[in-house]
Amino acid sequence: MRIDIATLFPEMCEAVLSESIVGRARKADKISIYCHQIREWSTDKHRRVDDTPYGGGMGMVMMAEPVYRCYLDVAGHFEQKPYVIYMSPKGNVFTQKRAAELSRMENIFVICGHYEGLDQRVIDKIVDEEISVGDYVLTGGELPALVMCDAIARMCPGVLSSEECFTEESHYSGLLEYPHYTRPEVWEGMEVPPVLLTGHHKNIEKFRYEKAVELTAERRPDMLAKYVENRADKKL
Repeated sequence: MRIDIATLFPEMCEAVLSESIVGRARKADKISIYCHQIREWSTDKHRRVDDTPYGGGMGMVMMAEPVYRCYLDVAGHFEQKPYVIYMSPKGNVFTQKRAAELSRMENIFVICGHYEGLDQRVIDKIVDEEISVGDYVLTGGELPALVMCDAIARMCPGVLSSEECFTEESHYSGLLEYPHYTRPEVWEGMEVPPVLLTGHHKNIEKFRYEKAVELTAERRPDMLAKYVENRADKKL
């Protein structure tokens, strides 16, 4: 898949997206991610992309035209309109389920807002979905966009070594993930649970499932209730 990010800080985005698993996946052509400087599409000689809000108020508002021109240039590379996401605290809260759905799309165009936000008219014209990463406000859409891209990328084919790398993680199955242990067997007087040393796969699987349920019940009872509700077998 291909993700295009329209931002005022492409270097910031590149610094993150060029590292670790996503960086290696980009180099191996498992996923394409491009970062575009919105100022390059400004019609102002000073490359301004913001102006004062109509109606008054604090702060500045990003103008519609530079963002729209950027979008048109990028969209011109595709036969069909890319799916356009605007990172906004007013959007739907991002989830693992939504990440999985978006990972199956071919082209996504992400807009990172700044200042007091983006002129509503360009949102109305091209945006398909507004997404938030939580009930709080950040100084710009770059960090949320990076979080979303990382979550999407790791579920694209070939990015991780196998599907098990993400299907057993927190939220994917509807439960929080079970705890993990590694060497040494005893650390600071604390032992690794004996069942994990037996090599008995069925018992280990049962132990991990029970721990996942326990942890979810303790920290996210709302998730556990939804998990039970969605299961055909109610014996939990």
